[in-house]
Amino acid sequence: MIDPRSSPNSRPIMSDVAALAAERVEERAVGPARSRRLTAIANLHYAFIWRSLRRLGVAGQAADDAAQQVFVLCAVKLDVIAEGRERAFLFQTALRVAMSLRRDFAQRREAFLGEDIDQFVDPEPRPDVAVEVMQRRALLDRVLDMLPMDQRAVFVLYEIEGLAAKEIAALLSIPVGTVASRLKRGRETFQSGAARVRLQMERGAKR
Repeated sequence: MIDPRSSPNSRPIMSDVAALAAERVEERAVGPARSRRLTAIANLHYAFIWRSLRRLGVAGQAADDAAQQVFVLCAVKLDVIAEGRERAFLFQTALRVAMSLRRDFAQRREAFLGEDIDQFVDPEPRPDVAVEVMQRRALLDRVLDMLPMDQRAVFVLYEIEGLAAKEIAALLSIPVGTVASRLKRGRETFQSGAARVRLQMERGAKR
């Protein structure tokens, strides 16, 4: 029912994301060398960061702004990011941004729903947009939301982005053994979550 490798098409790389990030960094001179490096980082990693933010639970309409925030922080810290460690910095920053956005969203949703939060159910897709690929993505996001963020990050990088355990360990600055244990738990949580969603869908179809 749900293919964990089904991910949205890569967003078009924003050719001006580096310039926009630089413009938003207050009181910091951006020389030619720094500008070139920031542009190269953006061109190389923007699509990966955008996809990662989406799969870490950032809503589609917020992903562009969240990605921009990640690269603004990259511009601020550019001088202390070691060569070859750019993607690790970006992903760890994206992880923190995603966690912050999800926490803020949960608080707003709880304030809005009050005691009925556990009964909240997302509406069904509109008929005009309920194409199979969108349904699969929605189902994937629904199951991914059941994973704790530490498991989710590893699961997304391994199962969806196709990175090796050593690469994930480098991105997250954790031991390879930790990657393996989080991936194992993440797979178990994903499978049980997928089974729950499948059961809910079957019950809904019988009504």
